[in-house]
Amino acid sequence: MAAMEAAADAVLAAASRAFCGPAAVFIQIQGCLICLTLGLGWAVAALVRKKEIRRMRCRIVDGNSFAFLCDDVNELEHSVQEKLPRVSVIMPLKGFGEHNLQNWRTQITSLYGGPLEFLFVVESKDDPAYHAVSRLIAEYKDKLEAKVVVAGLSTTCSQKIHNQLIGVEKMHKDSKYVLFLDDDVRLHPGTIGALTKEMEKNPEIFIQTGYPLDLPSGSLGSYCIYEYHMPCSIGFATGGKTFFLWGGCMMMHADDFRQDLYGVVSGLRDGGYSDDMTLAAIAVFPHPLSSDLSFSRYWNYLRKQTFVLESYVSKVNWMMNRALFASHCYLSWGFVWPYIMALVHVMVALRAPYSEIVKDASNSSCGLKLVCCLLICTLTELVSMWNLTKVEIQLCNMLSPEGPKVSLGSYNWGLVFIAVLVDNFLYPISAFRSHFSQSINWSGIRYHLKDGKISKIERENKLKYTDLGGKHLYGKRTYPSKTSLLGYLSRTVAQWHQPKKYDV
Repeated sequence: MAAMEAAADAVLAAASRAFCGPAAVFIQIQGCLICLTLGLGWAVAALVRKKEIRRMRCRIVDGNSFAFLCDDVNELEHSVQEKLPRVSVIMPLKGFGEHNLQNWRTQITSLYGGPLEFLFVVESKDDPAYHAVSRLIAEYKDKLEAKVVVAGLSTTCSQKIHNQLIGVEKMHKDSKYVLFLDDDVRLHPGTIGALTKEMEKNPEIFIQTGYPLDLPSGSLGSYCIYEYHMPCSIGFATGGKTFFLWGGCMMMHADDFRQDLYGVVSGLRDGGYSDDMTLAAIAVFPHPLSSDLSFSRYWNYLRKQTFVLESYVSKVNWMMNRALFASHCYLSWGFVWPYIMALVHVMVALRAPYSEIVKDASNSSCGLKLVCCLLICTLTELVSMWNLTKVEIQLCNMLSPEGPKVSLGSYNWGLVFIAVLVDNFLYPISAFRSHFSQSINWSGIRYHLKDGKISKIERENKLKYTDLGGKHLYGKRTYPSKTSLLGYLSRTVAQWHQPKKYDV
């Protein structure tokens, strides 16, 4: 026993000395710089969001009680509204889960004053989403221009892209703009109007987009997804132009699809896997995650995100993806390794009073100084992340004053820190697996890539749920037969107001 203890102390002492060498110190300082860079980015993003909040408050003080809809209340005059262009909203659906009904309601009850149609696109009538959304449309039949489109099975691209392109084919011939929304987007009442206004003001815009604010459900997997999305929110908080694109909300010119300008349609249809990576901030959208989002479903989501980097439509696109692949992998493990080294330094400090060899190593090292430096940088990063989340939640609540309030009190910041480490540790593993496997199972469909494009599609129908929304994928799942649609909605709203999830 004593021999094993002595051997363990010797290993610990050797690790401490190694982690105080020039290369190791560089890695630890680099980790601190990564933390500070993220913290600075989130701080700047928060300032941009706060600027928009101040603008809305000023408009309210000036008498515009509809500041969440438009900058100038005169824009709500009938003479202005009747000149607004027609917009087609296309939503590819897959499965039905706990948040879908509320999400769809926020989409179809938009306060856009111009002609507006909604196209809900499903793979087949057997999809549970078909029956759910059909009943919702029937409820609003006299107040809404909407229909469900059955797209059939995809053969040359991902099912989502196939559904989007079929929706484009079915949209109204007079539509000037097309808005693609994911079915897990919780839309603000003025979103469509704001997007359209900007497109009218700047016709040269190719795509307008937004970004989700994840509302973790409490599981480690949901916090890992929240952490995964947060660094990207920096690129969407520019207050204007951005090089980033989120496929969950994209407004484009309808003629770009009708005329296949820039190869938009052909690039997506012929082997396209990801709509945002192939095409590639105006708003922040609440994005509630499934209440039973397991770690395995998070892992499959991460696999899907890294798999996206394996798809491309051109040599330039391939080079960009490879650059993202390499930089993200390097930065992820460059972020995690300092914490592993810091753990060793802490263990050495705790063991030093009981072992001479460890004590000597501890006295001759700068380990605790590096640990203190990393601790300060980590706290700075987490505070900056907390501040940006608080600001985005405030903005979401102002943009949807009629909806259920989102609260920062539901976030567990201990789990956020753990998720930061877990997600960055797993990302390179997922990226390399995606690179060498060249296939992914997403929502029961396995896609195989060859030369950056989908070469084979297999429908395995093994997965019961989608990875994020907890949506049932198969079987004709409808509303409970012993209750009305409004009863079902009331329970959904009640779930939304559970204190442990979203309220203080």
